[in-house]
Amino acid sequence: MENVAWVDFETMERFMVDVLKAAGVPEENAKIAADVMITADKMGIDSHGINRLKSMYYDRIRAGALDPKAEPEIVREGPTTTVMDAHSGLGHSVSKKAMQIAIDKAKKYGMGMTVVRNSNHYGIAGYYSLMAEKDGMIGICGTNARPSVAPTFGVENMAGTNPLAFAMPSDEDFPFFFDAATSMTQRGKVEVCAKKGKDLAEGLVIGDDGKSITDPNKVLEGFTNGNAALCPLGGILEETGSHKGYGFLTAIEILSAALQGGSFLKMLSGLDENGKKVPCKLGHFFIAIDISAFTDLGSFKKTTGDILRSLRSSRKAPGKERIYTAGEKEYLVQIERKDKGVPLSESLQEEVLYLKKELGLDSYHFPFG
Repeated sequence: MENVAWVDFETMERFMVDVLKAAGVPEENAKIAADVMITADKMGIDSHGINRLKSMYYDRIRAGALDPKAEPEIVREGPTTTVMDAHSGLGHSVSKKAMQIAIDKAKKYGMGMTVVRNSNHYGIAGYYSLMAEKDGMIGICGTNARPSVAPTFGVENMAGTNPLAFAMPSDEDFPFFFDAATSMTQRGKVEVCAKKGKDLAEGLVIGDDGKSITDPNKVLEGFTNGNAALCPLGGILEETGSHKGYGFLTAIEILSAALQGGSFLKMLSGLDENGKKVPCKLGHFFIAIDISAFTDLGSFKKTTGDILRSLRSSRKAPGKERIYTAGEKEYLVQIERKDKGVPLSESLQEEVLYLKKELGLDSYHFPFG
């Protein structure tokens, strides 16, 4: 059994801030990025928490593929719309600003939308949709990503996992919260499996020969050389709905590139022709909808809660103890982890110790190493 160590959230968040600051990120932006990552860990979305710190942010800053000091710029604006250029900076900071702009416009006009170009990985999409939900709004957010998904009937990694997130307030202790890739799985979960030495399930990744690949290390290598691709939601066959996932990820690709005049598909690899790391140039979109512009907020929350409760109280399949609604599992994990903190696998422990030594962060004392 793998040796997992638990580190309290406050310590882990401070460590992430200090790592990013040491890499040249201004403190305010470092705090935003760390907050996005620790939020993912609190919810049990471990693929997008501390797991991303070194490989996705620190290493890319060191390689010159991410500008730690870049300031986002508003390049076009209307009463309800905004276009921003991230100038290859951290995705988290520009995205938080972008959603806040959308929220502010929604408060005034009922709806607001911001699109971003030339950005980088921004963590969990749900973080930004939840910003709107906490303001009594509906939040919608999506992004394109590094090419890793094949179109239906194809084997080439053309599109990203292109997640889409919704958050809507309810009268329960947790909102309706849905954040998912439009592929069968995602790169981050493949990376987690690789670090844990765990094989993938059949049918998630397809090779050039049209057969499934289950070795996560071969999958990650295949993403780089083009010999492996994730399957869209629905898998390989139209009979199982492959074309539906393919359609959704294409719509998100368009909303993340065409509106803002940004890059798309193979242009987002983050590597040049020689395999050197370069800016990813990702695009995002953020939508805020003021519920009070349509109906009473309390009424909306009750109806939403009634829908969720009705779904959970429906007849269960044999052998199943309960039915969940989107956002419930994340809420339960937050309660479970409140006093436990972040779980670090052995490989993550090694990364943390490497960063601690590399950056001289000797004041940190972890329960490992």
